[in-house]
Amino acid sequence: MNHVKALFFDFDGTLLNGSGHREAIRATCREIASAHSDLDADRLLETNGEVWTHYWPTVAQGWTLGRLDGATIRREAWRRTLDACGCDDPAVVRTASAAHVRHLRESLRLYPEVLALLASLRRRYRLALITNGASDTQRGSLRMLDIEQAFDAVAISGEVGVAKPDPAIFQVALRELGVGPEQAWHIGDDALTDIAGAHAAGLTAVWLNRSESRWIHGQPEPHYEVSSLSELPKLLPI
Repeated sequence: MNHVKALFFDFDGTLLNGSGHREAIRATCREIASAHSDLDADRLLETNGEVWTHYWPTVAQGWTLGRLDGATIRREAWRRTLDACGCDDPAVVRTASAAHVRHLRESLRLYPEVLALLASLRRRYRLALITNGASDTQRGSLRMLDIEQAFDAVAISGEVGVAKPDPAIFQVALRELGVGPEQAWHIGDDALTDIAGAHAAGLTAVWLNRSESRWIHGQPEPHYEVSSLSELPKLLPI
């Protein structure tokens, strides 16, 4: 086994607990409804979900590759939500978008083991974050959580113009850290982006399977599987 010098981590679903996103939307709906008696919080929440179901597939690639920023998409989603609920006031759209950001800041959270784990691993390894998404969305979340400085390299698809599973995004971090793919492990929760991408880039792939799901048949299999990040140190060679 080659000496491990660097550990690469996915962000959403691996370090970041995504439940905060739903909480932020729910809190935004309650705030807007409380300020406008003709709007109902439950209807806003239901409508917002429907909007995202239809709107997101049309903008996902643009967001991932940096052609659209998160702020633009968020405003349009709230415009569509409010319009469907009978409100076409641009001022309310701006208020909803700003409230969403504020509530997101309050509800964003890392998984419990993340901070201690990163602090411990930094003593022995160089760390990188490899994440798909628009720059403003991902950088904003990192800064809200105050963990950007925990990484020696951060590769965001919206900034580099390529996204996992393309090996090129992993190569950005490898070059920045000055290590070869045989010296790096990538840890992520997504079989199609993280594990397949790590394989394509020549990294050791570690699947974080918190839900204990069955592996997707036909996909490149991970070298290792863990159900919690706290299991990772036991796998790493001494």
